[in-house]
Amino acid sequence: MKLVTLAIHSLEKAQALQQELAANGIESIIQHVGDSIVTRNVRVRIKESDLDRATEVVEEINQSQAVEDALRKENNKGELLVPIDFSNYNLRTCEVAFNLAQTYGTNVVLFHSFIDPTPHINLIEEMLTREKGKRDTALQAKINEVKAQQEQLDAQLKAAIGNKSLPNVNYRFVTKTGIPEEAILKYSRMNNPQLIIMGSRSKAEMEREEIGSITGEVMERSRIPVFVLPKDSTFKNFSEMRNLVYATRFEDDDLMAFDNLMTILKPFHFKVHFLHLAKGKKNEESDNQLWNEIKLRGIQEYFKKNYPEQEITISLLNGDDTLPAIDKYVRDEQIDVVSLTTHERSIFVRLFNPSTAKTMLDNTQTPLLVFHV
Repeated sequence: MKLVTLAIHSLEKAQALQQELAANGIESIIQHVGDSIVTRNVRVRIKESDLDRATEVVEEINQSQAVEDALRKENNKGELLVPIDFSNYNLRTCEVAFNLAQTYGTNVVLFHSFIDPTPHINLIEEMLTREKGKRDTALQAKINEVKAQQEQLDAQLKAAIGNKSLPNVNYRFVTKTGIPEEAILKYSRMNNPQLIIMGSRSKAEMEREEIGSITGEVMERSRIPVFVLPKDSTFKNFSEMRNLVYATRFEDDDLMAFDNLMTILKPFHFKVHFLHLAKGKKNEESDNQLWNEIKLRGIQEYFKKNYPEQEITISLLNGDDTLPAIDKYVRDEQIDVVSLTTHERSIFVRLFNPSTAKTMLDNTQTPLLVFHV
């Protein structure tokens, strides 16, 4: 009897698939993949003669899952996703999220993820040995710890709602296992929130980390807009925002991201500072400088046509050192929020050539609103 591999999944998904196959009269076995320390995936193997029928079962499962995912995205669309780690600073991000949720009339998802404390235990062997008891004990201890922290935060939020320091909006907790930034990104892909609201640590705290911050990773890779509230920022409510910078280098899709920005912030009244970051000296004559001026005139016409009621100023910011120039502009114009775009890049590029958004995150106390283009 020749066996073939039908799929490779986590143990939980593999067992679910095995049940579906059995319901359709198809026998299967589960086998471990690779080194138990490195991977926790398993193979689902079937008789070669059952492959065609088994493939049909998998396709039906995938179609059903696609429908469920689409429905979940539709139902959850507009929610605000707030990753939390149960630090005292979480109340600050919750305040921003709850105020925004009240304006939108939507819900808040308080999302926490933790790494399984027993990754070294072989998931296949644990079913047959006492290792299962060890894993269950360690995992349950972590779950109990997270549950206690969740209950404490829940009590703080209810108290704040009770004394009117937070608006009374619907919120719920979601807890997942996994690397935090990967879990956040996966949840956002599956549930399509309107906005992710995150806090960031101080520069000194981030410098102690080996490979950047969770916030930085999410900001760089998320397809959902991300609002970042620095630890020492006094920002509380978008309704208090008076000046917003939209920083651009006239790259493709910048206007599309700007339209998205204006959609998200439609309920609020503020002045937009459209800031083009141009390289070179201000009075330097060059083809690039001339092209920048032509683009600026085109942008002005676009704004007059599409946002006739919105107060918008357009400025050309020259210089090779972007960060100090933006920082000075933010101080001089009393900017409340800086909005910019980021692009999909490899981990190597992100580590050794950080984006403007990542550099801003590491060096500013002004909130950032970041769009992926």
